[in-house]
Amino acid sequence: MIKTVIIDDELNARKIIRGIVETLPERFQILGEALDVKSGIETIKTKQPELVLLDIDMPDGTAFDLLEKIGKIDFKIIFITAHSDFAIQAFKFSAIDYIMKPVISSELFRALDKVEKSFELEEINLKLNSLLSNLDPGNKKKKLVLKSLDSILSVDISEIFYCESDGGSYTRFYLNDNRIFLVSRPLKEYDELLSAHDFFRVHKSYLVNLNKITRYEKQDGGSVILKNQTEIPVSFRKREQFLERFMAL
Repeated sequence: MIKTVIIDDELNARKIIRGIVETLPERFQILGEALDVKSGIETIKTKQPELVLLDIDMPDGTAFDLLEKIGKIDFKIIFITAHSDFAIQAFKFSAIDYIMKPVISSELFRALDKVEKSFELEEINLKLNSLLSNLDPGNKKKKLVLKSLDSILSVDISEIFYCESDGGSYTRFYLNDNRIFLVSRPLKEYDELLSAHDFFRVHKSYLVNLNKITRYEKQDGGSVILKNQTEIPVSFRKREQFLERFMAL
């Protein structure tokens, strides 16, 4: 049974969240609630939860203020947010669990299921460090959290040469220093996440970092040569759009 605390300044939101979590009494036990950063810190210190359902915005600060003051994070977090697209993108880059307000039971159940499957503290802290970096508006270097079956990695997206689909639900990341990392997520997800950061889907199987391209070759239907000498095909239907993006860099 996972010991749980709810921190949210809205009474109605706390009632809804509690009502949903209490439908799973054999899996989760609610130890207490708090309504702001100050009381949240006190509740965490006294209750020692394994899971915190944490609202982003509170009257006396943010969830990130709370985490900074707590120091050592030895519990899992599900963020609750009504935040902007910028914040949501930061969550996705960092592979952080979050749910949107108003809270929907199916979304909270999904997040709770993930909590039970993954509870390594090292993973939690790596994701949080990545999130805080991605939320910093002055930091232009986005960090992407990649998780394989047996390891987890936080990489600066500038370290990625290209991503390759296996044709199904797995994606290979080709990184600096000839590192290869296999992730159990489809290429489509990373296309949506990285396309606004100088990545381009040149082919159904390849997503390329435009900043790693040295030249475009017209022969044999078209291809790009990367700085590590890898050659990637460019599909005919993507060629015109790719050249526009590439020439605009």
